[in-house]
Parts: sequence; structure tokens; C-alpha cells
Amino acid sequence: MLKLNFLGVPLNNPIFISSGCFGFGMDYTDYFDPNRLGAFSIKGITLEPRSGNEGVRIAETPSGILNCVGLENPGIERFKNVTLKEIEKNITIPVCANINGSTISDYVAIAEEVENLDTIKFIELNISCPNVKNGGMAFGANPKTVKEVVKEVRKVVKKPLIVKLSPNVTDIVEIGKICEDEGADSLSLINTLLGMDINIRTRKPLLGNIFGGLSGNAVKPVALRMVYQITNAVNIPVVGMGGIACWEDALEFILAGASAISIGTHIFSNPMLPVEVEEGLENYLKKNGFSSITDVVALAHSDDGARYRKQIFN
Repeated sequence: MLKLNFLGVPLNNPIFISSGCFGFGMDYTDYFDPNRLGAFSIKGITLEPRSGNEGVRIAETPSGILNCVGLENPGIERFKNVTLKEIEKNITIPVCANINGSTISDYVAIAEEVENLDTIKFIELNISCPNVKNGGMAFGANPKTVKEVVKEVRKVVKKPLIVKLSPNVTDIVEIGKICEDEGADSLSLINTLLGMDINIRTRKPLLGNIFGGLSGNAVKPVALRMVYQITNAVNIPVVGMGGIACWEDALEFILAGASAISIGTHIFSNPMLPVEVEEGLENYLKKNGFSSITDVVALAHSDDGARYRKQIFN
């Protein structure tokens, strides 16, 4: 009932794990077999190794966390030669590579690298990275740079291209439509909301990077709204994420239009959450007489999602 074809790739179920929350696939094997998942996005990869940000990287907030890890990762060469081999020994589900860069040429170069890796089935383009040639503004915050980076990466990538959208924009629909027009196969949203915390004892920002990404329960209403808006405006499938803490949350995203969902922050406090979501969704379908998870995608739309489902699944 939960099986589906997503961008031409068969999945056990519509459950992804968000980039940065599952390492490179083996961090949660003491709790469940990762091959029960639909797919997972690896920790964000860059061309060169990164040690991440200095100082405090994680801070709890009411109903969520702030993080400014800073894309700590081994770099593409070590990933290809060491990390990927470990993944291939243990993981049989589709793997999504989350790619990052500081310039468009960085994005293109790393896209070419992962395009040639057979194990990688999806490429997730993270456009929340700062554009060093544009004063540090995130690629995803500027419609012009969104257009440029998606267009250039699409030229070198044949694999399914998922563009991960930043919520820190004026009009998420405008950004999503630009991505679709430039050849994105899918959109994933939302990435974290920009926030900060202040230490009242030191009277200074708590995080080493001053600002960090807010995730968890607090962002769910924003994420749900954006998924609903996007799927009413585009004709490509969406991976919905942002504050999913139970199967009911996951179902809300699917009803809003997401063809797949991605679990992030709440797997830290509840490592069994993906299994609970899988079981909860299947039980819901059985109790309510649905034969497939695709039958409930976008049912919250004004036309019960008929237009969108026809476009996505037919």
C-alpha cells in the first residue's frame, strides 16, 4: 500500500530521512534496519572537506532546535573513495546526494561528480547555501540566482534533480516555479527557518555562527502552508518536510500535496519515528479504504487534488 514510483525510482514507502539527520546511513542501525525506509538523503557534501562552524552549533528552543553545523563533511573525494563504499555494503534503498556550493561553478562541479556514482539515485540541490559572489546571500533567496544555479546544474545532470527550497523568501511559489521552469524534477521543502538565540549571562549570541536554522515542531505550520501553496502551483512532485513528529504529521503533508515526506529533527529524540510513521500510514490507509498512499496525495486541495495527482502519477 505504501509502495510508489518516485521520479522513476521504485520506493518501499514515501519516507525519506532529511539530509544531516541520518549521517551516511548507518547511524541508526541499533534501532531499525534503514532499508525499511523509502530513501534517505546523505549528509550534505561539498567539493572540499569542511570542518564546520566553530563555537556552539546546536541550541534547543521551545518546540525545536537551532543548528549552525556548517556543512561539516569529508568532501567529495573521500566520500567517493571511502564513505560510499560503506554505504554500498549496507544500504539497498535509493540514496539521495545533497550537494552544496559557494559558487555556481562549485555546484556544477560536484553535480558532475555525483552524476557518475551509480549508488546515487537522486540529486538534491541545496540552494540555501551562501553565494560568496553575491555578498553571502543564499542562492535560494534570490530568484535570479535560483534560475542560474538550477539551469547550470540541470545541464550536467541526467539523474532526478530535486531542488531543496529555503523558506526564507518573500514568495516560495515564485521560487518553486522558477525551479520547475529550469528543469527541476522535484522540489523538497522546507529547509530551516533562520533564527538566533542570545545567552543572557554573556549577553552575546549563543550560536558560534550567530544565526542558525530553526527546525522541529515550531516550523511545521509554515512548512505545511508552503507545501500546499507549491503543489497548487507546480506540476512536479514534492518531498514535504518540516517538524514531522508523528505519522499524523506526515499524513498532513501528504494531504497538502507531498508525494513523499522527509523526517528530520524528531528522529534525534525518537529514533524509531520512521518505523512509527510507516506503520501509522499503512494502518490509516487500511482503516479508510485506500488502496495506495498515492490516493491521498493533495486531497486537501480545493479540487480534492484531482488535477495534481493526474499530473504527477499518470
